[in-house]
Amino acid sequence: MWVLPAHQVGDQTRSGDRLMLARGQFLKLAAATGTGFALGMQLLEHEGKFAVAEAAGDFKPNAWLRMDATGIATVVVNKAEMGQGVATSLPMMVAEELDLPMSMVRTEFAPAADAYIDPAWGDMVTGGSTSVADMYTIMRTAGANARHMLIGAAAKRAQAEAFDFTTANGVVTQKSTGKTFSYGSLAADAATMPTPTDVPLKDPSAFKLIGTRTGRTDIKQKVNGSAVYGLDVKIPGMKIASIERPPSIGGTVKSFDASKALKVKGVHQVVQVPSGIAVIADHTYAAMQGRKALHVVWDLGPNRDVSSASIHAAQLALTKRAGIVQKKVGDSATALNGAKVIAATYEAPYLAHATMEPMNATAHVTATTCEVWAPNQVPRRAQATAAKITGLPVSAVTVHSTFLGGGFGRRLDDDYVADAVAVAKAAKVPVKVVWSREDDTKHDFYRSGGMNALRGAVDASGNVVGFEHRVVASSVTARWAPAFIKNGQDSYAVEGATTMPYDIKHLTVDFHPLDTGIPVGYWRAPGANVNTFAAESFVDELAHAAGKDPVAFRLAMLPADSRAHTVLDMAAARAKWSTSPPAGRARGVAMTVWAGSTAAVIAEVSMPKAGHIVVHKLTCAADCGQPINMDGLEAQVMSALNFGLSAALKGKITFENGSVQQGNYDTYDVLRHREAPAIDIAIVKSTEKPTGAGELGTPPVAAAVGNALFALTGKRYRRLPLSEATLA
Repeated sequence: MWVLPAHQVGDQTRSGDRLMLARGQFLKLAAATGTGFALGMQLLEHEGKFAVAEAAGDFKPNAWLRMDATGIATVVVNKAEMGQGVATSLPMMVAEELDLPMSMVRTEFAPAADAYIDPAWGDMVTGGSTSVADMYTIMRTAGANARHMLIGAAAKRAQAEAFDFTTANGVVTQKSTGKTFSYGSLAADAATMPTPTDVPLKDPSAFKLIGTRTGRTDIKQKVNGSAVYGLDVKIPGMKIASIERPPSIGGTVKSFDASKALKVKGVHQVVQVPSGIAVIADHTYAAMQGRKALHVVWDLGPNRDVSSASIHAAQLALTKRAGIVQKKVGDSATALNGAKVIAATYEAPYLAHATMEPMNATAHVTATTCEVWAPNQVPRRAQATAAKITGLPVSAVTVHSTFLGGGFGRRLDDDYVADAVAVAKAAKVPVKVVWSREDDTKHDFYRSGGMNALRGAVDASGNVVGFEHRVVASSVTARWAPAFIKNGQDSYAVEGATTMPYDIKHLTVDFHPLDTGIPVGYWRAPGANVNTFAAESFVDELAHAAGKDPVAFRLAMLPADSRAHTVLDMAAARAKWSTSPPAGRARGVAMTVWAGSTAAVIAEVSMPKAGHIVVHKLTCAADCGQPINMDGLEAQVMSALNFGLSAALKGKITFENGSVQQGNYDTYDVLRHREAPAIDIAIVKSTEKPTGAGELGTPPVAAAVGNALFALTGKRYRRLPLSEATLA
């Protein structure tokens, strides 16, 4: 936090005699001055107005697009922008079919409304690396229909046939005369044209924008500080609230004394809400100081005896008996009977999401309306939650989605929205609820800890005879979307185990859902991030048992014309797998299939001293179908690789007496910039429909690094984080 002397700037957010600048204000000031001080600056205020007003003459052919008289097109984005680039990639699809340069495109986040439902989800959801894949045809069709209507307007004006017109760069040109019409000049007339239903889309060979490297539409806003994140929202009369929460998961308030809190300067109210005791104040500092002054007596609740040790014991017990079969090919039990079986157990801890922007939301509740501003991945769920808390109809609730300072699945839950609505309803004033970093770490919906028991064998020729993979973990889907589970089939929980790309004739995957009382949520590539560590590490064990090179062993199990074979071959070539690594280093390989995409990762590591793991380089080849924005795609794969590496080397949440033992980044460490490896990414050229990219790089990293460590040390790393692994 940058701090200036209070007399230099007239803002109301103070800490003693210090002024605390908001993120956007800091960025604007830093960009303007390049120094630590400035006089007479104008502070940035956000009034929570995220939608651009429509003019009467705007051309609005569909819910996704409108165009004004200048020819500027506003594309409505129904997905959360949390750094993954959908505010660029989705408008690119529209602009491609519309034949409009991106310089003439603006974006706007969709409100919570039926018109913006993603049909694949039946809801407004950003998750599962599905945004581009789900919206590919929808957004392209929106652009193509608009282009068709603009051509129709030009043809009507020129009293000619539509086939005599073509488009480029926001201009309609009559081929026979060379006469041109800007899109803006046609907008009003185009608005009167009938909406087409069967306009053909471009063949990929005709793409001019899709597949190129395009600058992100939100870069300027994020650099100059005008991008509105949840923490930036400011509405008239707004107060700030901080909530004291139970120390144990599932705990509740027995009683509380707020007398000292109410004496803190700037504190106005203290109210009890379902998640704890909310202190409402003029600014964040006062709210947090008032919170410290509270005296609360807690009921520690049903999880008071839950610990990491008790969870581990329950997981271990379940690995000893059969679970619910999720995938069965051939007869692995018979195939393994009499074979020389290799068995191993792999473990992974619970993890927090640790988004850079902690949970927050702003709400204003009146007798007849509720308005919410939130960085969220599920605006219609947030809308329904707000309606339930206020007792208002859903139609009376408006949800504005802001930029997200990270999501990774955390904001697929809306507990922080519930906080803001409950506090605002009780306080009868607009309220922004801000979680501290410790709140965020100790009250997450965690990546489930997991235990994977595997058995397998290879024959004398080095072929896999049978493969069994037992997954023990908590089910997120059972809580978040129970209707998705049919006959015990929980696809998210077992991905990475059931989605291995290899041709194995006798394979069984089963699953034990374990309810520990710990709330679990979707976390970047849920299920697959743990199960791929186990599966790809165990494949490596089988390769070494067969006396085979790990890459050659995998290639032999992949059809030569498959996407998996292509990416593995490409990664091996780029990493120079067939050559010896530099002295003191070793390489390891792993693969993954996620959201229809396939990737192979090769890690190059060293261990300069015992327990100190250095990852020097990650080489990744990925097939994600048709790329939209190559820069964005590569950035997403790189992001997922680093995210997975952070978990592989550092991530761990532990429990004692039902409480999380980690708090801030000092006890829940994440990968630092200086620790990030060199990354080489190769993207397969494809014209197939786009598939997922945002989570693809996360699942294989831990296995690739662990396999490299085995090559380096001869010891197998079977527990995450790798720095604390039990060696075998």
